[in-house]
Amino acid sequence: MALEDAKSEVDTAFTRKGLRGYSFENAFGGATSFLRRTYSKDLTGVDLAITGVPFDQAVTHRTGTRFGPRAIREASSLQPYDPPYGWPTNPLEDMAIVDYGDVAFDYAKVSDFPDTLTAHIRGILAAGAGTITLGGDHYITFPILRAYAEKFGPLGVIHFDAHSDLWPDDDLTRIDHGTMLYKAVKTGIVDPKRSVQIGIRTTTEDYLGVHVIDAREVHEKGVAAAVAKAKDIVGDSATYVTFDIDCLDPSVAPGTGTPVWGGLQSWQAAAMLRDLAGINMVGGDIVEVSPPYDTTGATAIAGAHVAYELICLYHWARTQR
Repeated sequence: MALEDAKSEVDTAFTRKGLRGYSFENAFGGATSFLRRTYSKDLTGVDLAITGVPFDQAVTHRTGTRFGPRAIREASSLQPYDPPYGWPTNPLEDMAIVDYGDVAFDYAKVSDFPDTLTAHIRGILAAGAGTITLGGDHYITFPILRAYAEKFGPLGVIHFDAHSDLWPDDDLTRIDHGTMLYKAVKTGIVDPKRSVQIGIRTTTEDYLGVHVIDAREVHEKGVAAAVAKAKDIVGDSATYVTFDIDCLDPSVAPGTGTPVWGGLQSWQAAAMLRDLAGINMVGGDIVEVSPPYDTTGATAIAGAHVAYELICLYHWARTQR
């Protein structure tokens, strides 16, 4: 949409003609779809669907991430005016991207939630689109990975986090954000040899073969070394990228349920996400943004930037194959 057209258009999430292009609507007004993308349940011709999962009933400490998708969408209204900085690509112009809205689930039937979310993602993938998911606590990645593994087979994972989410838990009926990756590895939907965790700074006794680049290694050896190591681990295999916002230091992202000091700075995360260009990324998510614990909105802003970078990684993977 051209700037002159914006003068006569409002709420471009509903009125945009076509699924490509930037939005020049006032950042402080209008419907807050992610990056002002069109709200749509029609996936015909869609390359990528942004979807929200407002679920936080698997947390071990503070709730609030159910408000994460809404806050990330609102924060993203600052972004859809220009090409993403540092990328030789324009995903908003080159891809058909929609905001698919949030998954519908009965909050009082928590046991039904995993299958509901898997079916939600499965439906999007069956239509030929990829997904970038706005969470929600980190448990949501497990049901999402199940849908992706049905299509792509066992996945490589790049997992940004302060915590490994590998706490032992062989009861698949338990819904716990601290055991998400444990379940994914144990059920065979994630290949640990092709998976790497970045930013870890809490103790785990058994990483189940998943590679680890902890926060101190990033700080001491640098971003370039971390990215090179991660790329070597995942190779050309189908890779899912999951980013827990508590990978960032609480000084820059305080709005999360289980903050841990010593984390990555935003510039480190931004540089790594951009330099991961070239991986065979098939989908991704940003999780654990908890707006009630950040009155400044900085955490949601960081989450919106992460989601935009994930879009760029997804687009770059498509253009290179």
